[in-house]
Amino acid sequence: MGNEGQISHTDGPRRPKAFSPLREHLRDTFWFAPMAGLVGAFLLWWAASSLDLEIIASLQQEHAYTEVRELVSLTEDTKVIVTTISSAMLTFIGVVFSISLVALQMASGQRTPRVVRIFIRSRISKLTFTVFLATFLFSLLVLTSYESEPNPRQVTSVPVVQSVLTLMLVGLSLVLFVAYVSATLRLMQVGPVVDRITQETLRMLARQGTGAEGAGSGGPSAPEAGRVAHEGRAGVVLDVHVARLVRVARRHGVVLRLIPRIGDFVLPGTPVLAVHGGTVPPRRALRYTVSVGRERTFHQDLGLGLRQLSDIALRALSPAVNDPTTAVQCLDRIVQILAAVARRPLGTVHHRDRRGAVRLTQSIPDWTALVDLGLTEIRAAAVHSPQTTRRILAGIEDLLLLAPQGRQEPLLRHRTLLLQAIARAVPAAADRRFASCPDRQGIG
Repeated sequence: MGNEGQISHTDGPRRPKAFSPLREHLRDTFWFAPMAGLVGAFLLWWAASSLDLEIIASLQQEHAYTEVRELVSLTEDTKVIVTTISSAMLTFIGVVFSISLVALQMASGQRTPRVVRIFIRSRISKLTFTVFLATFLFSLLVLTSYESEPNPRQVTSVPVVQSVLTLMLVGLSLVLFVAYVSATLRLMQVGPVVDRITQETLRMLARQGTGAEGAGSGGPSAPEAGRVAHEGRAGVVLDVHVARLVRVARRHGVVLRLIPRIGDFVLPGTPVLAVHGGTVPPRRALRYTVSVGRERTFHQDLGLGLRQLSDIALRALSPAVNDPTTAVQCLDRIVQILAAVARRPLGTVHHRDRRGAVRLTQSIPDWTALVDLGLTEIRAAAVHSPQTTRRILAGIEDLLLLAPQGRQEPLLRHRTLLLQAIARAVPAAADRRFASCPDRQGIG
């Protein structure tokens, strides 16, 4: 049913980047950006302090003691401001992020616990926290540059540049605070959340590339020579370092096949790579090529977006929440994602080296798996919600118009199962007809 296609990565702008897994892993952490910001604040203070020393030394060499005295008088006034900033900034950080964590807890309870990942990956959240901490550290360092020496001939440092930079950082902190509050409030709305999940999924599809529908089997033609077992903790396969695996396979003249799918849970000792056409590369060459962690990520996981949207819709359809409008919003995005892959070749991804030889193959969810992932659980939970059943039927009709003939079977199957479930669950004929009428707005 259109699941035997192959996706080939060839030369061009979509070739895998060597450090793309590392970049994605750092985006999934919340400590890297603040630590980099603290280091940057220290370097900025060191540069500003050196510039202040040069300014004072230059004025003293020109015997401009009046100007030095004026600068000392000016910094005496700014010292009060810098002291106030340093004492209040840390308290401000604690209050702001305590409120944010409460809002995040409410959002995760109403939507899905995986919404926390959106907060962690949010650039505005990291930038705001980074600038807040950098401002606090910078103001503390500036306080060490103030001197009690009033004699302009003997003073060595007057933190003029440092004081100006402190005020600029405070201004930047206030601007980012407004943007951060706005982003946090949007996180509590279902529309921006499902849109963010959808955009992450579509960006992953764009990075993965397309390629042409190929003939033949989806796996390597050479016989299997051995397997490489997973070493380390149990966890979910997050991603693979494609560029490194391709280099290793080319260097040893083999073809590597990723055995688990991205998102599968693997145990220590279970095989993760199969080697075809030669000897197994040494373990050190394959180190850090398959990333295993605690929770799935969007980097190379084709089904994660559909999984999260389905979770949000299921929670909305539960008797405790009873929010079919949210389920309809999720279905809008599920249909959007399925429409984006309706004509794309799926099945096996072929990663090639610079000469065009296949060096790494991996399995991705096929069309039937993606349709089942997006519709099965919502269809089962939506029987008593006519708004949701009407939206599912409308989405299936739209996808039937977009999908090629060979991929229509799972869509027709879901439509038949939904109509049968409505017939069993809804006793009144008029209600059955209403629930079985496609509507893109649910009840529009």
